[in-house]
Amino acid sequence: MNSNGIRAVIFDMDGVIVDSEYVYMDYLLDFARSKNPAVVMEQLNPMVGLSRKDSWSIMADAVSNGQSWEELMAEFRKLDIYSRVDYQAIFRPDALTTVKELHRRGYLVALASSTGPKLIAKIVEVTGMRPWFHLIVSGGQFKRSKPDPEIYHYTAATLGVPESACFVVEDSTVGIQAGKAAGMTVAALIDDRFGFDQSRADYRIRTISDILEYL
Repeated sequence: MNSNGIRAVIFDMDGVIVDSEYVYMDYLLDFARSKNPAVVMEQLNPMVGLSRKDSWSIMADAVSNGQSWEELMAEFRKLDIYSRVDYQAIFRPDALTTVKELHRRGYLVALASSTGPKLIAKIVEVTGMRPWFHLIVSGGQFKRSKPDPEIYHYTAATLGVPESACFVVEDSTVGIQAGKAAGMTVAALIDDRFGFDQSRADYRIRTISDILEYL
C-alpha cells in the first residue's frame, strides 16, 4: 500500500481519457435540430454521463415531436457517428504518461466507463491505453448506470481493493456522484462547457497529470 492509503486509480473514459463529449454533443445537437430547429445546446447538456434511458428522455423532451426516447435513440444509432470520430485526435496524451507513472509507483489502474464494451475496446486500442489498465469495466455490464455506484463497487471488488483505497478521476456530475457514493476519493477534471456540478469532488484538476500531486 502507498503511504496515502490509496492502492488503485480508476479512470472514467469519455471527457477524461478522450475529450469526446463535445464531439458527441455536436452530433446530438445537429440530430435534435433536424427534428426541431429551436433546440439549443443548453437543453441537451444534461445528457452527458447519463444512462441511455435518462439521456435520451432529455432528448425526447427537447425535441418534443411525439417520438419516444427509444425511437429517437434507434434513429440516431443508425447514423453510426462513432465510426466518424478520430479518437486519436481527441486523446489526452497526459493520460498515457500519467498511467505509466502510476504503474511505476505501484498503483493498480482501471477504467470504469458507462460506454458500451465495443466502443471502449476501440478507443483503448486506438489510443494505446489498453496494455496499461489492469481492469476495464463497461457500464453495459450493469442494470444501473452512474450516478449509481454499482460500477465502482464492482471495479474495487474485482481489483481486490477496498473502496476507501480507490482514487477516481471523473468529469461529469453523475460520475462524481457515483464515485463519492462508492466511498472513493474523487478528482474532477475541470470542464466548464456542460454545466457540470463538480462541487462534491475532493479535488479539481486542470490536467490528468495533476492527480500525481495527490498520490
